[in-house]
Amino acid sequence: MTGPQTALLTDFYQLTMAQGYWHTGLREREVCFDYFFRSNPFGGGYTVTAGLPDALAFLRDFAFTDEDLAHLDTLDVFGGKFLEYLGKLRFRGEVHAAAEGTVAFPMEPVLRVTGKLDECQLVESALLNILNFQSLVATKACRIYREAGGDVMEFGLRRAQGVDGAITASRAAFVGGCASTSNVEAGRLHGIPVAGTLAHSWVMAYEDEETALRRYAAIYGSSSVLLVDTYDTLGTGLPAAIAVARELEGRGKKLAGIRLDSGDLAKLSREARAMLDAEGLEDVKIVCSGDLDEHAIRDLKQRGARIDGWGVGTRLVTAGGDPALAGVYKLAAVRTKDGQWEPRSKTSDEPHKATLPGVKQVWRLSGPDGGMVADLIALESEDPDPGSILGTRVSGKGGMELIRGVHAVTPLLEPVMKGGKILGESEDLMTVRERVQMQVGRLPGPVSRIDEPEEHLMLVGPDLLDLTQRLRVTHS
Repeated sequence: MTGPQTALLTDFYQLTMAQGYWHTGLREREVCFDYFFRSNPFGGGYTVTAGLPDALAFLRDFAFTDEDLAHLDTLDVFGGKFLEYLGKLRFRGEVHAAAEGTVAFPMEPVLRVTGKLDECQLVESALLNILNFQSLVATKACRIYREAGGDVMEFGLRRAQGVDGAITASRAAFVGGCASTSNVEAGRLHGIPVAGTLAHSWVMAYEDEETALRRYAAIYGSSSVLLVDTYDTLGTGLPAAIAVARELEGRGKKLAGIRLDSGDLAKLSREARAMLDAEGLEDVKIVCSGDLDEHAIRDLKQRGARIDGWGVGTRLVTAGGDPALAGVYKLAAVRTKDGQWEPRSKTSDEPHKATLPGVKQVWRLSGPDGGMVADLIALESEDPDPGSILGTRVSGKGGMELIRGVHAVTPLLEPVMKGGKILGESEDLMTVRERVQMQVGRLPGPVSRIDEPEEHLMLVGPDLLDLTQRLRVTHS
């Protein structure tokens, strides 16, 4: 687990509210919270969900240690009886969630938490921290992978936001599409393939460039990827790599590749490819790195770059272009004394901050070819008929829509935790990674493009719409 290791990783007001619920007798009340996000990051048309295993592990292990309680006691805010109660508190609720790696869209719940009020309240901040960051980086990685159309290596450890940020970013980047990471610890923890070449310091440590590259290749043979831009890429670096490649061939081996890390990568890669091919080294790959992201990669490809692999670091693990995912965790329903769910919704002077009430399900509507047609957010009690789906756009643009020709209607939220215990085994990370690419591949092209995408059709079911409107009139 790379998520929170202590229940103290929470916002202070979560604890003061929990003590308030304890004093007023509300702590036992059963509630339902939704986790969703208000907008897609990077101006994109979708978000890749990630971090579910860490979130579930945190809930399973949630507990205040004696050391935690001793610290809270020093704050002179919490009473002794309440701290004693916290010491016995465990999360015993239920969680329904979309499978990790699901492609999701604004306003639809991708995680639903039900349980006692104080339990569900105290875990809010950590859940948001886990899910928001990993989903953000997974989405960035997916955008980069789709634009690269080839091998992407995550090289972000040295620029990541702290140690845990580096490890969780490496995992999320693999979920999103990266083939490997330079982070050895992340590789160990999550079973991610590790990869890397050599640094400029290796070349500079030797008396000349060719000697440096030769000695590296003598150790690593056919797995060698040689860095050629320490001094003069085309004048000395590449000729030295070609000489080493020839020496390897004489020993029955082949040079794997060269790496470019600076300069005009489009021009250098074209010229390097021409020089390698002229020497009969067509199998030698060209890998590039250096402040890359989906936009830089698209620009390089449009300029005719001859690049086979991409090392992406800073702009991936720090989610360059969007510092945070707008994920929120909101109360949606409260269980009454007679056992019925009583819906709750937030209204606001800012319409985009209003929430959808009630215990809900999200239905994915697919066409005969498996392509995504729309998503329907509905009350759990609603049972959509594939032959005739009725709903209103979440955006509020336009009236009621009737969707016909739907081949499959699939619920996204499935039970993943009951009584505080995780249901089933964690999925292999490669399975999650493959799900991402499969689902993005089923989006219409205009929705998945990186700039100015079209909105995926998001609908609210008739019963949920009616309930939402009635509550907003009540609160106005």
